[in-house]
Amino acid sequence: MEVFLFAGAVIVVWVFLFFAFRKSKPLVIPAVGVQKQILEKYVTFYRELPSEEKARFLSELNKFFQSVRITGVGTDLEDMDHVFVASAAVIPLFAFKGWEYRNINEVIVYPGAFSSRDFRVEGEGRDTLGMVGSGPMQRTMILSQKDLREGFLHPNTTSNPAIHEFVHLIDKADGATDGLPEALLRHSYALPWLHRMNEEIQKIRSGRSDINPYGTTSEAEFLAVAAEYFFNQPERMSERHPELYRMLKEIFNPNA
Repeated sequence: MEVFLFAGAVIVVWVFLFFAFRKSKPLVIPAVGVQKQILEKYVTFYRELPSEEKARFLSELNKFFQSVRITGVGTDLEDMDHVFVASAAVIPLFAFKGWEYRNINEVIVYPGAFSSRDFRVEGEGRDTLGMVGSGPMQRTMILSQKDLREGFLHPNTTSNPAIHEFVHLIDKADGATDGLPEALLRHSYALPWLHRMNEEIQKIRSGRSDINPYGTTSEAEFLAVAAEYFFNQPERMSERHPELYRMLKEIFNPNA
């Protein structure tokens, strides 16, 4: 028992010192010209926007940079990493002008997968690619740098762990992380969405769906993995899951 108490105390002290130290470091904001180059080359969502909407995307990107710290732990972050984190935040909310995240202060980026129990980056049990913190890590997101990059550098993937975690924050904005993003979803669509979600989860479990099986873990995880698919591969989702695509469009872009 004493060992566990000591370990807990060490973690609390480490978290306190780590947070105090990093708050003294200046925010890192890549030059706008660099942001544009990275977005045009790697962020399909941005590249397909009309020119006036690209300008708004850049504006939202820089609002995020000015309000949320992005910190590398055990790795050096490049401009690409900063732009990818901010893009993952902007993309799910882009259709909602003026809507901002009010439940995050910092994104911590580890070099690769980590343990969600004690945040280890070495040894066994490192199977977490991203998470939204709680307790002493409240208002903090942790991402794997490797998987953050892969979500944007590989255009054919349906996976984007950074978008996944920001969708969790959107889901959490109404007070419950339950797969029902009431902050965005019109009330009349709540029950149809729950029905569709449960049907799709059953399809995944029976092997009749190409949606990430992690979505069967809970309704919250289904929303997050479905959103990854929706934003990374909208045409593929529209073809293979037309009804789900239509409902996700109603959630994330209701005025389109």
